[in-house]
Amino acid sequence: MDGAPSGLVPVLRTRRLLLRGFREEDLDALAAMEADPEVMRHLGLGEGARRPRGRIETWRHMAELMGQWALRGCGLWAVEHDGRCVGRVGILHPEGWPGPELAYALAREAWGQGLAAEAARAALAWAEAHLPGRGIISLIHPENEASRRVARSLGGLCTGRVLVLGVEAERWEYPRLP
Repeated sequence: MDGAPSGLVPVLRTRRLLLRGFREEDLDALAAMEADPEVMRHLGLGEGARRPRGRIETWRHMAELMGQWALRGCGLWAVEHDGRCVGRVGILHPEGWPGPELAYALAREAWGQGLAAEAARAALAWAEAHLPGRGIISLIHPENEASRRVARSLGGLCTGRVLVLGVEAERWEYPRLP
């Protein structure tokens, strides 16, 4: 299986990364990432968030992320580095969300290499070109300093706190490019 139908998920390339639609063979890598309590401790909002996921939950989550491309015209990409899926990045916008969110998560072995910022920069540039007039935000747990650093490096500004699905998060906004 080669992932999404042709044309549904655009492919982006950066200096070190390939951003592409999820494939069935990504499940092992994503399930390992989402089973890691250290990775998951700051991720997600609402019931069941911020806890490790099992393989079946990860499969459902992967399918949900792919479905957003069809329903919203945006979504998350698999982040591929050196031929391996190491995480996800993109524009998350489920129903009831305060706006299209630049979201990113990488497996622990990919931390500290600048990959999250590189992937997020590409996703933000894509959003600028393909989602005109829609302000892009990030919702970051206040104790997630690594995500705050990524947001700052992309020009994001913390504009306050919001309550989403019963969880308080910082709302970061990204200035529109001229």
